[in-house]
Amino acid sequence: MHANSSDLGRPTQILIVDDHPIIRDGMTHLLNLYGDLQVCCVAGSAEEALAAMACQPDMAIVDISLHSNSGLDLVRTLRHRYPKVAILVLSMHDESLFAERALRAGANGYLMKLEATEHVVNAIREVLAGNIYLSASMHEKLARTLTASRKMPTGLISRLSEREFEVLHLIGLGFSTREIAEKLNRSIKTIDAHRASIKEKLDIPNGNELMRFAIQWIESQ
Repeated sequence: MHANSSDLGRPTQILIVDDHPIIRDGMTHLLNLYGDLQVCCVAGSAEEALAAMACQPDMAIVDISLHSNSGLDLVRTLRHRYPKVAILVLSMHDESLFAERALRAGANGYLMKLEATEHVVNAIREVLAGNIYLSASMHEKLARTLTASRKMPTGLISRLSEREFEVLHLIGLGFSTREIAEKLNRSIKTIDAHRASIKEKLDIPNGNELMRFAIQWIESQ
């Protein structure tokens, strides 16, 4: 079980990291309605989040898509620097693609923003209790993977870095190199380098085959 402020007779202190002010404000209002939960600080970037750790939160709720950094990179950093802090990833990205990556990065749970508000609080309580939180459908999906072979070679996919994984995902969704660069706040040259590395690791000969592979991979999830 994660140590938290409730064990000390005060509300569990929560840090919210999201680059959309309306999400931060909405989550703060929601969680502060519960007597045992309290948002102690908010952040719109990885840099702000690391600075906000001075408020000593018991839990960090982190979005994957941050303007200046990958939320997964932030999760990894928080897990390394603050091993006792509970981490819940709250994201608009499909959990079938990112939940496993988030858990490997050090998160204790993954929740999509489309979920009803009561699920948010349930997820927080599950994680604070020391459990891993995933949606029921994601639990079923993980169970199926233990008994059935995957359509795509996940062994190859596992060779990719977190950033390469994100680039492959966006390629499969139909985004151009320029659009991917804008979404990840990186230069076109950097995205081209990631594309080249992906093709090499997956033994894909050209850009057209890379796009075909990315689309088929997403459809197989």
